[in-house]
Amino acid sequence: MAITKELIEDKIEVIGNYKAIQIRTATVIKEDGDELTRSFHRKVLHSVTSNYDGSWTHTDTDVSSESDEVKGIAAAVWTTAVKNAQKAANEASQSS
Repeated sequence: MAITKELIEDKIEVIGNYKAIQIRTATVIKEDGDELTRSFHRKVLHSVTSNYDGSWTHTDTDVSSESDEVKGIAAAVWTTAVKNAQKAANEASQSS
């Protein structure tokens, strides 16, 4: 009786005006090759993080620990124009 656990990025979506990357990871537990359970975890990556502490700081999101597929998608969709638009939107939402 062999029990295995497998993590699978089964859905990657680019959503919204600022090209957020939503990643769904499935955790699959199998016994002798037969699936016993499947559960899901989601996370969303944004191109930049903005903070205000008397002045604005904007940090590009580090995707170095993500899968090659996610890295490729981020490189393709997170253009300078998208990042600048995200920064402007973050600042506008904080000043409201």
